[in-house]
Amino acid sequence: MVEELVAAGVALGCAGVVYFMAAARVVKQYERGVVLRLGRLTSAVREPGFTMIIPGIDRMRKVNMQIVTMPVPAQEGITRDNVTVRVDAVVYFKVVDAADAVVRVEDYRFAVSQMAQTSLRSIIGKSELDDLLSNREKLNQGLELMMDSPAIGWGVTVDRVEIKDVSLPETMKRSMARQAEATRDRRARVINADAELQASKKLAEAAAAMSDQPAALQLRLLQTVVAVAAEKNSTLVLPFPVELLRFLERSGGQAPTPTERAEAEAARERVARSAPVPEESAVSQGSAVPQGSVVPEGSVVPEELAAPEEPAVPEGPPLGTRAGEEPPPVLEELPKVENLP
Repeated sequence: MVEELVAAGVALGCAGVVYFMAAARVVKQYERGVVLRLGRLTSAVREPGFTMIIPGIDRMRKVNMQIVTMPVPAQEGITRDNVTVRVDAVVYFKVVDAADAVVRVEDYRFAVSQMAQTSLRSIIGKSELDDLLSNREKLNQGLELMMDSPAIGWGVTVDRVEIKDVSLPETMKRSMARQAEATRDRRARVINADAELQASKKLAEAAAAMSDQPAALQLRLLQTVVAVAAEKNSTLVLPFPVELLRFLERSGGQAPTPTERAEAEAARERVARSAPVPEESAVSQGSAVPQGSVVPEGSVVPEELAAPEEPAVPEGPPLGTRAGEEPPPVLEELPKVENLP
């Protein structure tokens, strides 16, 4: 009898151990347990830690509550300005209600992935190429709003959406490169022109200052020579100063220009007008009359001091005719023609 009781106790203990092992569950800290009893959802969601279920009656499904990083496959689309692009993104989401994530959607991960792809295609068609390249923050916010609205009913919330890369056709890349190069070239030319304008103003001020002191130009020339000589070049070209060339031109004995002759004549006339008129006695004593002076009426000028008469031109055949030939007939003066009305 005792042996039967011991055997029954051992069997009962073994059954209890098996039941305990079948009913015992451990929920991790980042998980929540959803229990379905006879196919119906229980009201309580099992918290992290040790929990028990009824074997064969209850079925518990663990849901991960961590933030999930899901890459979105690259999607091809046509932008509003008719440019074909290929865009890929990444979605960050997490489950906030474990019961809704199990009951209301079959596979919330697959559902979020498909929704991200369709939303990405839709946002590509509504945007322009410049927005995809430079205004990604606004597009990310638009994607997040488009995905978060239906995901709330699944017990899932979208934390953020980021566009990773935008692939452009090669022709578009070359066009954008040429545009950027032209823009930089334009900026460089504008900056260069502004620098030339400022330099010209400073040079004009320097020229005005040097014009007051001619020696400053010579000093500037010497400074230029020193700067060139500092480079240790084998050949040094030294230009002649303008003052030296003018001095050589004056000392060369060249004939004066018409302007210089006119200035000299004017100077002599001024000197003659300002000089005192010589008396008659001085003229009669043989003093020479300066050239260009004005002799008053009534004064006697000696014959030897008077201006020599011009020699008479010998008579002969006119120029352009040979000896013994008759000169060409002289054309009579044509009558003047009055202006017609």
